[in-house]
Amino acid sequence: MGKLSTHVLDITQGKPGAGVKVALYAVNDTGKKLLKNATTNQDGRCDTPLLQGDEMQAGRYELVFAAGDYFAGQGVDLPSPRFVDEVVLAFGIADATQNYHVPLVVSPWSYSTYRGS
Repeated sequence: MGKLSTHVLDITQGKPGAGVKVALYAVNDTGKKLLKNATTNQDGRCDTPLLQGDEMQAGRYELVFAAGDYFAGQGVDLPSPRFVDEVVLAFGIADATQNYHVPLVVSPWSYSTYRGS
């Protein structure tokens, strides 16, 4: 079986985003269901896969990163309201036997992602 993982890269400081709160939701036609809460470690990664084994199912998901809270905790002078606050990455898993790595590359002013393995 495959697995789902993530990590956060803080491009303003050129380092991993440690201590970022992450929530994983399953999304379907009737709404979304919280599957897991995690916090990134010193390497900007979650200590365990967000999904693995029987949890890893094809479907639609959202990862929600508390990026604004992370930057505020780093002492970054942010406007109110924050330009980048909660970052929601909506994505799909088509083949649950593969690995899906969904990283967040973020600053207070922009973010991006890609599918890694």
